[in-house]
Order: sequence, then C-alpha cells, then structure tokens
Amino acid sequence: MKPRILLPFCFLLWFVPAPWAQTTYVIKADSIKAHVEPTMYGIFFEDINMAADGGVYAELVKNRSFEFTPSLMGWSERVKDGGSGSVEVVDRSTERPENPHMITLTVHSGTGYYGLSNEGFRGMGIKKGETYHFSVLARQHADSKIGLTVELVDSQGVVIGRGALRPAGLQWEKDTVSFVASATVEKAHLDLWAHKAGTIDLDMVSLFPEHTWMNRPGGLRADLVQWLADLKPGFLRFPGGCIVEGRTLANRYQWKKTIGDVDQRETIINRWNLEFKHRLTPDYYQSFGLGFMEYFMTAEDIGAEPLPILNCGMACQYNSGQLAPLDSLDPYLQDALDLVEFANGSTDTKWGKLRADLGHPVPFHLKMMGVGNEQWGPQYIERWKVFVKAIKQKYPYMQLVSSAGPSPDGDKFNFLNDTLRAMHADILDEHYYRSPQWFLDNVKRYDHYDRNGPHIFAGEYAAQSKDGGSPDNKNNWQCALAEAAFMTGLERNADVVHMASYAPLFAHVEGWQWTPDLIWYDNLRSYGTPDYYVQQLYSLNKGTDVVPVTLHDQTVTGQDGCFTSAVLDKNTHMLIIKFINTGAQAQDASFVISGVKGLSSTGSLTTLQSNDLTAVNSLAEPGTVSPKVQSLPLTGNTVRLSIKPYSVNVIRVVEMLY
Repeated sequence: MKPRILLPFCFLLWFVPAPWAQTTYVIKADSIKAHVEPTMYGIFFEDINMAADGGVYAELVKNRSFEFTPSLMGWSERVKDGGSGSVEVVDRSTERPENPHMITLTVHSGTGYYGLSNEGFRGMGIKKGETYHFSVLARQHADSKIGLTVELVDSQGVVIGRGALRPAGLQWEKDTVSFVASATVEKAHLDLWAHKAGTIDLDMVSLFPEHTWMNRPGGLRADLVQWLADLKPGFLRFPGGCIVEGRTLANRYQWKKTIGDVDQRETIINRWNLEFKHRLTPDYYQSFGLGFMEYFMTAEDIGAEPLPILNCGMACQYNSGQLAPLDSLDPYLQDALDLVEFANGSTDTKWGKLRADLGHPVPFHLKMMGVGNEQWGPQYIERWKVFVKAIKQKYPYMQLVSSAGPSPDGDKFNFLNDTLRAMHADILDEHYYRSPQWFLDNVKRYDHYDRNGPHIFAGEYAAQSKDGGSPDNKNNWQCALAEAAFMTGLERNADVVHMASYAPLFAHVEGWQWTPDLIWYDNLRSYGTPDYYVQQLYSLNKGTDVVPVTLHDQTVTGQDGCFTSAVLDKNTHMLIIKFINTGAQAQDASFVISGVKGLSSTGSLTTLQSNDLTAVNSLAEPGTVSPKVQSLPLTGNTVRLSIKPYSVNVIRVVEMLY
C-alpha cells in the first residue's frame, strides 16, 4: 500500500558528534512569538481535473441523467442475440427544468436484447469481491413488460458482474439491484440490456460501490477522502476556485441547486472542459452529486472547519467578466445569508429545517465564508461592500475572506491590498503560482506585514516547475522542497497568516487540465505527491505556539540554503523543529534549546528527502519521495545531527516538566 500518515519509529539512529564545527541554532522555547491557529493548514477543493465526477464522487456512470451535449455522450447502442430497438431522448424541460432530459427505450423484437453501454469516466474501476449497487428511475408504458439486465464487462468482453430488474410501474419508480464483481478491472464498462417487446422511460442510471467513505450510499470514493483525513486539515475550502465564478454568471456555482435529491440537482457544463486548448475535455460536466451538504459533512468527518466561497455577482474576469448590476445583487446576497442559516440555523428556521430534513439536525457551526473567489478591481470592491454590510449586520461573528486578486504582486494586488486594508477586511486571500525560486526568495514575505491588519489566507499556492498553467509542470521534489522552505515563513508569521492551502487538490491521470496537483489517481489507485507529504508534515506538526530559531542572533531565512521554524505543542509538551536544507551538501547542525527544564532522552526525526530534484511519485512508485521516521537520542538540551542535502526534516522532542 502507499505510504500515508507517518510511520512509527522504525529504528534507532545513533549520531556521533562530527569532528568539525557544527552550525549552532538557538531556540528560545520560553519566548512565544505567535499563536498557531487550528486552521493554519487546510485543504482547497475545486472541481478541476475530474476531481468530483470521475474522482472523489463515487458514481461510476457518466451522464447518468442524459444532460450532456449531445444527450447520449458516454452512451452507445448495443444489440445481441438478434435483438433490435431504438432510443429517443425526450425533452421535458417545461415539466422538469432542473432535469430536462430522459430517454425512451423501445424494444422491437420479442427475442434477443437491445440496450445501451456506458463507458464511465475513462472506464469504470471495479474491484473483485466488492458489491455494486445499480439503480435507475423507470416508467413502463402501457402493456409493456420490458425486463432489464445490467452487466459489468471488462475490456475483453468478459462479464464480471450481473443483475436483473423487472420494472413494473406506470409511474416513475426507482428500481435497484446489487451484485458482486468477480474480477478487478481498471477500465470496465456497463451494459444495460432490455428484452421483451415494449417501451420504457429511463432516467438517473447509476452505479456505486458499496464501500464509499463512511459507507454512505451514493457517497464519496473512500481512498481519496482518506488522503484528506490523513492530512488532519484545519479547514476545507469549497467549492473552488474559478468554479465559483463560472465562465458566465449563468454557469456560476449556485449552492441551492446542489442539495436534496440528486435527480433534482441541475447538471451543468464544467467551466474547465474547454478552458485549455492543450487539454480539451468536452465530456466534463458537474452533476453536483458532490454538493454543499456533502462538503459540509466531509469537513465535519475529517475535523476541518468549513469554508464555503460564494459568487458575489461577478463571472470569471479571465473569461466573460460578466457583472450583475449593483441594483440586482439581491439573489446573490440572499444566497449568502441563506447559506449561513442552512449551516447554523435552528430547525425552526426555513433553511435550518431543510438541513435537518436532509439528515443533519445539528448545526455545522460555520464561522467563515468567502466573498468572491479571485476577483479584482473597483467592481469587486463595490460588490464586496454590499456583501460585507449585509452579512455582518445579520451575522456579526462571521469572518469574511476577501480576494487579493490572482497574483501576489502588481497593480491588481496593490489596489486590493491597500483598499481592503483601509476598510478593515477580516481575511485577505493571497494566491501565488510561481517558480521554486520565487518561493525561496519570498520566505520573508510576511515578516513585515502589519500585525494589526487583516489576517492572511494563503489560499492557493504551488511551485511551478516550468510555467504557471503549463501542461509540462511536474510535482517534482524541487517544487515540494521550495514550498517547504516557504512554509517556514508562513509558520514564523502565524500571528498574521492564519490559513494556508496548496492548490489544486486532485487530478485524474487521464482527465486533468492543470498541473501540478496534490493527489493523483486513476480509477482504482491513488498516490500522494512529494508536495502532499510536505503539507502533511506541516499539518501534523503545526503545534500551538511559535518560538524563535536564530543563527548568530538572526532569523533563519535561507542562510547556507537552510530554512527553519519551531513551534511548541502545549497539549503534548512537544517542541517541534522544522528544518529544510535546500542545498546539495549535508549540514551539520546543533540546536541549543533554552527555556526548558530539560528534554526527554529520546526524540524523533522525520525526513523527506531525495538527491534527485526531478524525482516524482507515481501510481507505479508512490513512495519514491515519502517520509522516513527514526528515533533520535538526545543529550542534555542540545540536539545534534547531520541534515541531509535536499531534505525536509521534522524534529520532535518532549519537554521535561520536572
């Protein structure tokens, strides 16, 4: 299996003092510089790279409700044993505007089979011994007695799972059947066969594995959510990203359309399907099976604060740049106010009651939300003022995340940074997709930020091995190492930086639009990148309070290619040192720890390292760059060790209390 949470101590590593002088770092463990927020390291989710449909949402049928363009995308006709028939896509948009299409299947022959085959999302990942639950909404026509058979078929045409249904109703009914797969197949497909002459209406053709996250029917892919849980994130930001804005306002994310029965959630085209000419994905849609209720519940499951981001009346400014007029913002504003009621309201309120009706009577305790995603310019400020006034008036406790634009510098950033600071914004959301060198050069970015100004959310960042948005970007060790160095600056300035998240989160190996990404997967397997393990090391070792680390009385920000930060965990009486060596030579270091009565005789050293800066993890070799944990013997109040080249190191020691 792939490595995940850091392994227990595997062996004892004895350190012999080097015969030459060591670099001495001083840690004042009794000098608290800043409190580390529980939300410090979190997760940014966006439905890009087939992250939802075809990814974390475990539905295996693509275009299950026939809402793609064309309506039968992902489906193909099949006949066998002399069968014949036809299929018609029926428009019922007047009756069901949120689910405007269904199909009518007619079998002409009394013998044989006629049907449809679904290709899934780059195939269907099927596991031997797993139970699969098939369902369909069906309605027989008068005098029709069509029977249905569903089969899972491997790439060689071998049936690896089968079930039969006998829909009987003349009104819409949900019919189900379950069966066990006899083989593991990465790229299976589903055949739906009809037999006996007649006509039947079908909609919402669906197939799910039994074992989803928390075993919820129609739920999420368990292995992918487990990667998130293993980060122990402080927050979950959802649903994006540019998804929030949409290419046009009509294509924006509307949370109210993503809750309730899945057949009433309006499918729309995913804004990323045609965004990049080098990665056109015309079959990329959003079914919203993963909607706001699922986001809130997942955040609760993994112990993360929910952070929803809402449209503020602006479409993506890189695309159409459409604006809702200032006097027409009420629907957008009401969505924001109603969301707070949905998350926090009592069951006596309209939206709180709906939350309870959906199975969660207890509030989600929402404390923060975002106004817009990556907007800029005066138009954003005009709309921001309207949102902040209304939300704060009704919910004064709500902390609002505000856009600082798409870049960490330049005219757009400077305008927003100056303007929002002058208006006392709560949290500024800064984004940076830059080279590894930029991350190294900007370790001191927050050292001189106003300590009394808005808090910072490093909401989207990732080092780019080639260029921002390039399809040739890789999740290589050089990028992850630079991010780890940069994060020492985030941690050192935890009084200013309250949240940070890498982006994007997920990517299907055959369905991606953007690289690099934190977690990659195919239909059966998944792996964490070196960047993932950097994020995990910081998140699992964030501590509660920052203490200073100095070299010759100076903060360590890259001297000799080294970067460091230190925190106390007051809950466990642990001192945690993060030390990053970005150089090609080992560094012999001593850490002199003052302000403690003593240290336990043994600590631990976790190392993430590779001598190859181009090294990457993969489905075939998921542990190429992954954490190794060792015991660390201690003498007195000094830690001595040789720091490997190109390495991220986490040293954990326990303070003696007597």
